[in-house]
Amino acid sequence: MVSTFGSLATAYSGLAAARAGIDVTGQNIANAGTAGYTRQRITQNSIPATQTGFMRGTAALAGQGVSVDGIARLASLTLDAGVRVATGSSAYADARATALSALETGLHEPGGDGLSTKLDAFWSSWSELASHPDDPGAASAVLAAAGTVGTTLAAGSKAVDAQWSAIRGTVAGQVAQLNDAAKQVADLNGRIRTALASGGNANELLDQRDQLTEQIATLAGGTTRTNADGTVDVLLGGNPLVQGTDARAVTLGGGARLADGAAVTLTWTSGSAGAVSLTGGSIGGALAVLAPANGNGTGGALAQASAAYDDVATKLATTVNAVHATGTTPAGTTGTAFFALAAGVPAAQGLSVVPTDGSGLATRNAAGELDDSFADALSRLGTGTGGADAAWATFVTGVGTASRSATTESTLTGLALTNARTQQQSSAGVDLDEENVNLLSYQHAYQGAARVLTAVDEMLDTIINRVGLVGRG
Repeated sequence: MVSTFGSLATAYSGLAAARAGIDVTGQNIANAGTAGYTRQRITQNSIPATQTGFMRGTAALAGQGVSVDGIARLASLTLDAGVRVATGSSAYADARATALSALETGLHEPGGDGLSTKLDAFWSSWSELASHPDDPGAASAVLAAAGTVGTTLAAGSKAVDAQWSAIRGTVAGQVAQLNDAAKQVADLNGRIRTALASGGNANELLDQRDQLTEQIATLAGGTTRTNADGTVDVLLGGNPLVQGTDARAVTLGGGARLADGAAVTLTWTSGSAGAVSLTGGSIGGALAVLAPANGNGTGGALAQASAAYDDVATKLATTVNAVHATGTTPAGTTGTAFFALAAGVPAAQGLSVVPTDGSGLATRNAAGELDDSFADALSRLGTGTGGADAAWATFVTGVGTASRSATTESTLTGLALTNARTQQQSSAGVDLDEENVNLLSYQHAYQGAARVLTAVDEMLDTIINRVGLVGRG
């Protein structure tokens, strides 16, 4: 009798396990399209038979059914860490590639709107003036071409300044997102720890936390460290951004404008003071682009671009003024400058043309006679090795090379991220075909357990209600 009633419990445990399997499989199917969801499986174990004094001597006893011990989350710490690393690297490379591509596009080289074309037109206008030194139209063409060169330099320099400010503004918003994500991870750490300590299921909370840690990796790179109580620490440069249920904040400081020439910095607002060391993430990539210029040309791309514009403007003004000052204007003045550089502003934005008409051009010699040698010498400055054209060509080539290199790096890190996600999804992603097979398996198990339950019920009915009735007439 005891064994028969025990069979009821065994059959019921099978029903309960199959029902739990169906519920979890249904959860997986329902979330097949949910971003960040990790598939789940029930963990179950067979319950062994127990020996009792009443049953001692029985040759063999069956087990007592199955126990559902929990719901496992099929995630891989190794694959998840690989995705975070790849995400940080890809975001860093994307930030640099995007900035350099925009910078290269803004140069308009090669093309009719590029500075090279404007400089060519400027030197050609001097050549035309050398052929017709007494032609007012040729003189006006020189002044117009010079004004166009100045306008192009100023526009390019201002575009770089605007791009720098736009990227800094974007980074400020990303820093706010980083701090918010850190707070949410710390809050989830507390909820997960409480759920696990009470024996509850925290799988969906773990999914949310993994999405946030990946968001942090996208913004700032970093690593995570799993603790025994179920919480995770998030580290940036080896220092904790999140530690258990505590979150630290970072702030953006340093240069507020490109003209400041100061580095844009990310620093901790609490705990040990100092800069945050970033080796990945979109914030790290942006800070690399925003870095100040240096003497060897390896500083931030935008600051170096601004310095290049100033260098071209300075070389242009210096070389042209040196030749122009050797001639005499129709008004009889010598040593006059053709270009002026305003003090206190970037050279590229402060370049202006001194003469307002043909009377200010050095087209005569000391005797006051028309002399085409000055205009001819000016027309050949564009071919000089140390002039504005050479400096501009070197700069354009450098930007193009850097942009292509950054684009290649972005492509490669993007492929690495895609590969890491594919590996992660092969383990943690929901496969609807597999889930349907599992659903059928659990359904058959449920039906089988129900048949066992029916059979045992009928046996008990026979024992209780029919034993002793055989042979009664």
